[in-house]
Amino acid sequence: YAMLEDLVSMDENGNFQYDFTLNDQRLDYMISKGFRILLSYNFIPPCIAEKPNVQSSVSKNKTRYKGKMITTSKPTDYALWEEICYRYTQHIVERYGEERVASWYLQCYNEPDIKPFFLSDLDGSQESTDIRLQEYCKLYRGFANGIRKVSQKLWIGGPTLANKVDFLEKYLKFIRQQDLQLNYVCVHNYGTSPLQINDGTKPIDTNNNLLRFADYRAVVDSIYPEGIEFVVDEWGVSTRGFHNREECPGLMFRENEVMAVYYGKLVTQIIEKELNISQLIICLSGQHEMVEDFSGFRNLFTLNFIAKPIYNAFLLMARLGENLLKVEASNPNMTVLATEQDGKHAALLTYSSAHFDENLPTLEETITLAGLEGAAEVAVTRIDAVHHNPYNRFVKEGFSADLTPEQIALLQEVGTLKTTETLKTDGTFTLSIPNNSLILLQW
Repeated sequence: YAMLEDLVSMDENGNFQYDFTLNDQRLDYMISKGFRILLSYNFIPPCIAEKPNVQSSVSKNKTRYKGKMITTSKPTDYALWEEICYRYTQHIVERYGEERVASWYLQCYNEPDIKPFFLSDLDGSQESTDIRLQEYCKLYRGFANGIRKVSQKLWIGGPTLANKVDFLEKYLKFIRQQDLQLNYVCVHNYGTSPLQINDGTKPIDTNNNLLRFADYRAVVDSIYPEGIEFVVDEWGVSTRGFHNREECPGLMFRENEVMAVYYGKLVTQIIEKELNISQLIICLSGQHEMVEDFSGFRNLFTLNFIAKPIYNAFLLMARLGENLLKVEASNPNMTVLATEQDGKHAALLTYSSAHFDENLPTLEETITLAGLEGAAEVAVTRIDAVHHNPYNRFVKEGFSADLTPEQIALLQEVGTLKTTETLKTDGTFTLSIPNNSLILLQW
């Protein structure tokens, strides 16, 4: 988030004043760590808001990051929004260079199709959705025009959709009709919600995400048959990262092996189904005021910087190569993704029931690495109920929320990724695979 409301104000004469200090601190830090940036131009600065007091909150504690609320009103004049987009883009290009910024993803706003972020004084009816669409199209035009005044090379996209497929379809038709620049389509995809988990109407299931991906793709492909880049800049198993077990006990899967297995399984299925997603970015924000380590918030690390299984799943996935290998597997509860790059081979295995809730029996699975010449060592790294699972260890040891320094050190060690075992093989070996497992084989 650019957090434009931090950066832009207006003096008594109606002239804009800019202070890019916070923006530069954030971007400098991310660039120093090697990140390629996806930058959302949001939210509406109160100084240009038609109704500056129309605000919303998307936080458990009723305030936004750093105690702020979101101004969700439309601008008094979209020319003012365009001017801010122009000046902001001019600043980041001058500071970081056109070549670097051209490698970033610049997007217009965040989830304009739902009331927490845009026009929150409107209800959720179809008429209100259409009003949001009309106003967002004006917002996007100002965003695109402002950026193009700085450079024609920058990569821009929208609508950063929350979930309304009809909004996506009408927005893309508007873009085509108006011949506006759109380099990529960006959407969000959450599989379920705490309410649906609680009432049992939509338990966690990778198919929840896959079906929504398919709906999005159908719309995008119908309007861009020649193809356009498709970016999922937020995905999650469930919405509401700022909720935890207090609202939904089932959210404790965010603390254990299930979150890691879900991630590996989903990525494998996306590749198998050839959904052609160029960027898949998990959202782990939403809660900035933790008071204990394990309570069901979505994040990579706990309060005391104990790595969760989902973090280690990311580290394992990063070891996969560019080139897909042929896989033959028959167990319906397993997925396998095998790759090769520069002579290094890796295979990612997941084993779970559809809803991750059945206690499946441990498998003794025969693994064959076809074409292996001579003996090889296979490094096995596991994430499951026992391995790389600080929360389960926390429960097993009977620790309280008030952890001692020694307990914190122990759980940090449990969460530190390391090879679980090394096997010697001439091509075929047996692997023990317990329920809800994510396993990476490297040879």
